[in-house]
Amino acid sequence: MFTPGIIVAPASATGGAIAVIRVSGEGSIALCDTIFKGRKPLSCAATHTIHYGNIIDGDQIVDDVVVAIFHAPHSYTGEQSVEISIHGSQYIASRVIALLCKQGARLAEPGEFSARAFAAGRIDLSQAEAVADIIAADSQAAHAIASTQMRGGYSDSLHSLREQLIEITALLELELDFGEEDVEFADRTRLSQMLAKCSNVVSTLVESFRTGNAIRNGVSVAIIGAPNVGKSTLLNRLVGEERAMVSDIAGTTRDTVEQSVIIEGIKFRFIDTAGIRTTDDKLEQMGIDRTMKAVERAHIIILMTEPSVTFEHIEPTDKQAVIRVVNKADTISTTELSDALYISARENEGIDALRKALRECVDTTALYRGDAIVSNARHHQALSAALEALNAASTALNEGISSELLAEDIRVAINHIGEVTGGTISSDQILHSIFSSFCIGK
Repeated sequence: MFTPGIIVAPASATGGAIAVIRVSGEGSIALCDTIFKGRKPLSCAATHTIHYGNIIDGDQIVDDVVVAIFHAPHSYTGEQSVEISIHGSQYIASRVIALLCKQGARLAEPGEFSARAFAAGRIDLSQAEAVADIIAADSQAAHAIASTQMRGGYSDSLHSLREQLIEITALLELELDFGEEDVEFADRTRLSQMLAKCSNVVSTLVESFRTGNAIRNGVSVAIIGAPNVGKSTLLNRLVGEERAMVSDIAGTTRDTVEQSVIIEGIKFRFIDTAGIRTTDDKLEQMGIDRTMKAVERAHIIILMTEPSVTFEHIEPTDKQAVIRVVNKADTISTTELSDALYISARENEGIDALRKALRECVDTTALYRGDAIVSNARHHQALSAALEALNAASTALNEGISSELLAEDIRVAINHIGEVTGGTISSDQILHSIFSSFCIGK
């Protein structure tokens, strides 16, 4: 999965007041001693201690630094590790790394620190992936999902379920050794209860993916309605800038225009769509076709009209929220529809109420309660396959299928559950694919 040896990489961006260089591997503390001069050698210090001194190149002082040392296995990677805090200069960082490489270290591959932590058993695969998600998080909710996952999230429950399924499978396979004696080591009632429990847990995680994926990548909101109803003006108001072109000419928006904004910790991706109407213009029709595809993918639909004009007909799924909005409310004196929000996009009236309605469409109760929510497509695929295998096992059990075939279905579920945490992953190619998407210093 990775080449042994001492690795080094910047663990923070340069250009600020300070930068951090991370070193890891057997002998990394002694290696850092070759370029560090302080009150005493780093090799004589206790783990989890901080030391002030200078990085030297011969007789020349490169920088005054603060060095933190970590003895194995009590470090992020499980190996000897050193973190050097330097002044945030690209020149200084490059020179310190060059000195370390001259002494025998090598530049780390993307994600190699986390890969070593995984190999040492410090974190499982889902926790390693959560590290990258925390770095990439651009909203409070996305950060909360990644933090829960990194702290163990659903790993603990999946480990427990997997161990129980392994125990049941072992008993089923033991029955095969006594096939001629017609004995049952695995209690069928307990097995049925176990499969139901596992299925419920896995099913809940699978169903959470729609919310988790939306929060991670942004909740998609399609703004639809007839031409000139004010969709582009509304988009501009919601995102606080002139993102979409506005004019009185019907059909101005011929393609979807997308912009993101954070509302109360949730990232929303607003999609301004082409006005829906019957047209002979091929380009406009292409825009309308894209509008309908955007509607199909959206988590929330803002169905927009103006006074005295009926809403466009759409058929949302049971998982889509629809907010009915009447624009140009500043031109009327009374409101006729009790289930619609009346706004004036041009006058910026009612926009805060719309933002509140959007936020209420995203239920984050479970998220901020610390419940596990799946946001990773790889996890969702593995858990979906595990759920299918568990359902097959339940059906086989009810139909009195042989222990051998029943055990095989459960074994498939075990393997898929293990894929989430890395319990069954052995392919270096798969692991490389996952960790290579990390930044260098992780």
